[in-house]
Amino acid sequence: MTAVSSSLMHRFKRTSLVTQIVIGLIAGIVLAWLAPDVAKSTAFIGKVFVSALKAVAPILVFVLVMASIANHKHGQETHIRPILFLYLLGTFAAAVVAVIASTLFPSSLVLSAQDVAVTAPGGISEVLQSLLLSVVDNPVRALMDGNFIGILAWAIGMGIAIRHAGETTRTVLEDLSNGVTVIVRLVIRFAPLGIFGLVASTLATSGFGALLGYLHLLTVLIGCMLFVALVVNPLIVFWKLRRNPFPLVLTCLRESGITAFFTRSSAANIPVNLELSKRLGLHEDTYSVSIPLGATINMAGAAITITVLTLAAVHTLGIVVDVPTAVLLSVVAAICACGASGVAGGSLLLIPLACSLFGIPSEIAMQVVAVGFIIGVLQDSAETALNSSTDVLFTAAACLGEEERARRTA
Repeated sequence: MTAVSSSLMHRFKRTSLVTQIVIGLIAGIVLAWLAPDVAKSTAFIGKVFVSALKAVAPILVFVLVMASIANHKHGQETHIRPILFLYLLGTFAAAVVAVIASTLFPSSLVLSAQDVAVTAPGGISEVLQSLLLSVVDNPVRALMDGNFIGILAWAIGMGIAIRHAGETTRTVLEDLSNGVTVIVRLVIRFAPLGIFGLVASTLATSGFGALLGYLHLLTVLIGCMLFVALVVNPLIVFWKLRRNPFPLVLTCLRESGITAFFTRSSAANIPVNLELSKRLGLHEDTYSVSIPLGATINMAGAAITITVLTLAAVHTLGIVVDVPTAVLLSVVAAICACGASGVAGGSLLLIPLACSLFGIPSEIAMQVVAVGFIIGVLQDSAETALNSSTDVLFTAAACLGEEERARRTA
């Protein structure tokens, strides 16, 4: 019996992490179906896993970015600018796709007098002010609150300052970065168990019965996200690499999107994306900055959510949308999406900003936010999966594209 157990354990260890996650996913579904009461008790396992990822992500980003900049050698090429361009292009393209889909397949909402006990930002200027305040946040508070804009700002500043320090100091910082990376890999190894707990408890507790009333709206939302993930993003990657983009696209969706779908947190998925970037052979000086930055500003899924729900409210109220207004909505949705992570409640609380373009009062706009919370089990999961997997995809596309161009011109 011991020999059989040892053999099974050895075989399990040799199985890829993605396969182990799929096994955990299937096991969670089966447990929720056969023993829902037992499945509810697995929520603690999922919470521990997500909490561990969220706990390690801020210190990992701070140390890794600081070490990368401090040890950056003159003449080494980084590709942050093309990655930023791809982030912005992808987010705007996603908003355009959402506008087109909402026009072709308009959704209607059942709006009532229900109020939502949350506070949305008063305008785009407030969102931008919030981002600026995040940049100058206290570094200790930024680490405690998971404010990645503030963490990046301090990490970059400290990294530049330490570049002028002695070789010993930079070596210690590099060793510290390697030590934190080891801890991150240990946490990620528990992903199959964490996914099992998240899936089992979610299906047993929530189910999907409450989502049936919003099936059309969910179909438009998820359809837009799938279209962006499987059509728009591959086209952008093909434009950058000039070769078949799907091996890279599917790798990012499989190894980053799956965990992001169930953790529902871009911040929690940062360690996963950093590990994937390393396995893809990308330059550490680049991905150590672009991945946490993407978790903040690369928000194609958020742009889709803001646009689709806003146009659903517009269609419900019988408001006519012309082409210039649709283009303006795409721009506003892209800008709002970039600020989504800096606002409590994420992308849903930025819907009133977009609704204000059409003169929709905040009382009605907040009812749309309430609808977003109802369908959040699927909407937020799919949104996070698209956002997070695209961080790695565009980082890899920019890095590989620039390397290919350098080889051609050499």
